[in-house]
Amino acid sequence: MYLPKKLFFADDGSIPNSKLPLLYYQQVIDSNGEKAAGWLENTFATNGWTNSWRWGVYDFHHYHSNTHEVLGVFQGSALILLGGEKGEKVKVKAGDVIVIPAGVGHKCLSHSPNFTVVGAYPEGKSPDLLKGQAGERPQADQNIAKVPMPASDPILGNKGGLVEIWKK
Repeated sequence: MYLPKKLFFADDGSIPNSKLPLLYYQQVIDSNGEKAAGWLENTFATNGWTNSWRWGVYDFHHYHSNTHEVLGVFQGSALILLGGEKGEKVKVKAGDVIVIPAGVGHKCLSHSPNFTVVGAYPEGKSPDLLKGQAGERPQADQNIAKVPMPASDPILGNKGGLVEIWKK
């Protein structure tokens, strides 16, 4: 079973972050490219995380107040700043997966030319896109408080991962 690294981020005044930890799974799969992308999409969907897409990560701070998000790296590598300006820089590479709680900021600082992820959301939610700007709160905080606990972890399903770690 995969054991994720847990990263905690406090509210920084503009990015609300979350009391729930971001989960960072390293080297979930050892392939890359199309095969890895297909495996990630299928695994996420099997575990109830849908509305998937393939692309990169925005180069500005952003977060989602209405849903959690999973990002599975299927090719390349990147340096991602998690948790806002005072957060943590994390180097991700093909085979890594991060599960981002609603409210946690993320921004791509640099990346290889081929860096691409599969993103998805529990129950196929459509995410909003907030940037930590004046006027977003307190509505964003109210939205985050209403986001339901996912029924399953995007990698481990209903046994392990966020199902165990994010218990309220």
